[in-house]
Amino acid sequence: MEHHIIPLRTYFTIFGALLLLLGLTVGVAFLDLGPFSVVVALSIAFAKAILIVLFFMHVRYSSRLVQIFAATALLWFFFMISLTIADYMARSGDWPPSPDSGPLSLAEERRLW
Repeated sequence: MEHHIIPLRTYFTIFGALLLLLGLTVGVAFLDLGPFSVVVALSIAFAKAILIVLFFMHVRYSSRLVQIFAATALLWFFFMISLTIADYMARSGDWPPSPDSGPLSLAEERRLW
């Protein structure tokens, strides 16, 4: 099996990009972007994950089969997240219950579960 030799400069460049994205994550955490805060944070996290998978896990230089399995795992992850979001959006009522609403009655607990 042939191994691809990656120059040390590439590792340092990716490390620098990850540090830059880390700083961007911290900077965005202090901004009030409203509903876009989650979108921006997840986009930055996705970019960091892609860099790690492609370069540090060597998927970029792997065989086509490994790339297909990595893409399939990513698609499965998005599928599971979409099911979770769909379940969350389908819930009605005060979920999670606010702390100032007091204890729930047995009927309210059964309705939530």
